[in-house]
Amino acid sequence: MTRLEEMLLAIEPVFRAREISKIYHMGDVDVQALRGVDLELYPGEFVVLLGPSGSGKSTLLNILGGLDVPSAGHVWYHGQDLTAASEKELTAFRREHVGFVFQFYNLIPSLSARENVAIVTEIAKAPMTPEDALRRVRLDDRMDHFPSQLSGGQQQRVAIARAIAKRPAVLLCDEPTGALDSQTGVHVLEALERINAELGTTTVVITHNADIARMANRVLYLADGRIARVEHNAVRIAASELSW
Repeated sequence: MTRLEEMLLAIEPVFRAREISKIYHMGDVDVQALRGVDLELYPGEFVVLLGPSGSGKSTLLNILGGLDVPSAGHVWYHGQDLTAASEKELTAFRREHVGFVFQFYNLIPSLSARENVAIVTEIAKAPMTPEDALRRVRLDDRMDHFPSQLSGGQQQRVAIARAIAKRPAVLLCDEPTGALDSQTGVHVLEALERINAELGTTTVVITHNADIARMANRVLYLADGRIARVEHNAVRIAASELSW
């Protein structure tokens, strides 16, 4: 057992999942997306989920974030059994504790960057200001620009600012650089790296890109709905040093 593994065992996990399975019923066909997944995620970790399409990465992320429920098994968030939660309780969990970043930015075209972020700050309990959130992703000079006036990478950073403005304990990112070129993607990863370091936000990133895994504390490799193996990076690579 490595020193890092010993340290993690002494810390209460943010998430604990046991025997998570998920079956989607599609007409007469059952598709098993997850097959008995066990995992823990810890405070302040930067974790990458790596694996091919159809390996269960997005399904696992959606279950952790309360967007979906497992067919079997349990997920606990700081001891709260999410699998036993009502839809009202799951909505409160998502609103108060989780920030989501997806491959596509989902910004409202008629609103400025500042206004897109403000949508979240108006419903959060103790949010940062939209200006603070945008500064944290290095968009100080683009706050009043509309999405059409921003590059793809800048739009994704607005989406990250929107996700972190409510100060979530967890940031779940599904292919956040999937629609971006390497150089632009690195700027987005630098923003995620900075949020993880400055706010201590537990960050989970889904990717097909093995190079991105080098910046993680841990890498979970998924295959056929299972965690095939887990690797710890003794030395993390800064996002600015990545290229693909």
